[in-house]
Amino acid sequence: MHNGAFTKKEEEAGVYILYCCREKIRPFELLQISDFIKEDEKTDSICADGVFIEIKKLGGNSRRIRSKIGIEASLDTVWNILTDYEKLADLIPGLAVSRVVEKKDKFARLFQIGQQNLPLGFKFHAKGVIDCYEKDVEILPNGKKREIQFKMVEGDFTNFEGTWLIEQFDKGKREEESQTTLWYLVDVKPKMWLPVRLVEGRLSKEIKLNLSCIREEAKRLITAFTSL
Repeated sequence: MHNGAFTKKEEEAGVYILYCCREKIRPFELLQISDFIKEDEKTDSICADGVFIEIKKLGGNSRRIRSKIGIEASLDTVWNILTDYEKLADLIPGLAVSRVVEKKDKFARLFQIGQQNLPLGFKFHAKGVIDCYEKDVEILPNGKKREIQFKMVEGDFTNFEGTWLIEQFDKGKREEESQTTLWYLVDVKPKMWLPVRLVEGRLSKEIKLNLSCIREEAKRLITAFTSL
């Protein structure tokens, strides 16, 4: 659990709060993959550097974001990167803090702080407590898939929940012959004092960067393994 003492990195992120982890929370229904596949009239799509991002306007200040990237690595390699939760802050530039406050079998509660630089020297911070549910591997006819479902239970968003989906399609017996697609699917609704346009723009840029960083880390791990 968080003991109320903040690291230098947290202080630099502008965090001066005392966080208490709740031991009990109300049960909730996590979004399923099919919820993100529904068609919507207002959609913006971006595709650059191998990253596909689609933003759907759900009305008001709610957004649904679907994104994906291809990674030349196995499902297990990508899974191990995503579930090394405390190392994510070292891997992803916009994530100032990622701390595990509770860990059980197939469950992790995280305290995370995102930090972004804005024009004119301003900084944008978003913090939250996120529950992650690690699902079992599902075998497919030509590969397999696995999910991490997540939901913010406390923080700077009225709603922030979604899924990390990893799909591996086998092209050969060796790991470097595996083609994996990593999906990041999220519904987001910022609190009233956060301009949704600002959040939407920052999320799009950060999702692209985050997915690219995960791809590069997987590439680094594969290269290190094959060079042994």
